[in-house]
Amino acid sequence: MNYLNIINKCLTELNYKSVNSFSELVKNEHIKIKNIINVINSEICSSFKWNFLLRTKTVSLPANTGDIENPIFGKILYLTIDNQKYLYDDNFEKFFTNEQKPLTYTIFNDKILLPQFREDKLIEIVYYTLNSTKNNNGIEKSSLEFFDDETLIPDPFAEPILVYGTCMRLKGNPQHIRFNYWLSMYKTALANLVADSSPSANDTPHVKLSRN
Repeated sequence: MNYLNIINKCLTELNYKSVNSFSELVKNEHIKIKNIINVINSEICSSFKWNFLLRTKTVSLPANTGDIENPIFGKILYLTIDNQKYLYDDNFEKFFTNEQKPLTYTIFNDKILLPQFREDKLIEIVYYTLNSTKNNNGIEKSSLEFFDDETLIPDPFAEPILVYGTCMRLKGNPQHIRFNYWLSMYKTALANLVADSSPSANDTPHVKLSRN
């Protein structure tokens, strides 16, 4: 479901008039709804280590080189070199003297520090992207901007999370006649997303929805 469809779902749920084109979204309420959708989308995507945000990238490490520019926009889970997993170590000083623990890497000044090898190596970086949307060509980015942009939250969870969450935040009043309904639908959709995305019952996200 694209950005315009989500906005129109919100307008319908709020008993506002829907629009036919993105250019019609000029009223104050339209602008608020657009902003809230983006905020909630970003909050949900950044709240938990969602499987749908896992990405990989392969880069080269030249021989006798102990660092590379960090090429990703995200949070690294681990690296693999020669089918061995490398985990993060925050003691970056050891890497400057090549005295780091085995099978570790660190980050320093936007560079990934690694052991030095005698031959070129390929590094596979497994990470969680910090992007939360994509355009109609599938290129990922940080926010919804155009009518055909889409959230990275998978269907069918995206619609109820963003629509009901936006309605709650826009009205921000638990005494509103439909507030409890919106809250219930939002929480159900979020719980279903967690169940669908979590490999373990112990992986429980902590998502807070602000009313401000």
